[in-house]
Amino acid sequence: MPQDVQIRYAGRDDIPSICAIYNQGIASGLGTFETEPRSNRDIANWLKTDTLYPVLVAEQYGQVLGFARLSEYRPRDCYKGIAEFSIYLADDAKGQGIGTKLLAELLVAANAWGFYKVLSRIFTFNQASRALCRKLGFREVGVYERHGQLNGEWLDVVIVEYLLPEAQ
Repeated sequence: MPQDVQIRYAGRDDIPSICAIYNQGIASGLGTFETEPRSNRDIANWLKTDTLYPVLVAEQYGQVLGFARLSEYRPRDCYKGIAEFSIYLADDAKGQGIGTKLLAELLVAANAWGFYKVLSRIFTFNQASRALCRKLGFREVGVYERHGQLNGEWLDVVIVEYLLPEAQ
């Protein structure tokens, strides 16, 4: 991985880059059931000052190469210590170890923000994301079959979870 990649909290200036990377992920059909491109306003909502969920970016020479974020898992009080994560990289940033560094830092942030578990749902065919999660110590809990449709096709997702060290 390039040594000069920095991981930091996202700011308002990062919104257009995050939006472009997320829309690339939507268009690929590899990472989300979303089908409609997002606007800068949609992404700005992730960065509200009162949010309980951090967004990190990987940056090199002033260019955002990817982002990782935590979001609410469920609104019930009993789930407040659980966050769902997502991670997206620009196409030209994949395969360089940037995702590993970004997700590892997101786990550090999740712990600092008081979460005890981080989880996600990944398309079963997304081997790169599944391998990234395994590399960082996530466990595959199970598979939701026919979890949603994308382009008229039912897709399965694997559920991954990571228990943060302080909570084990």
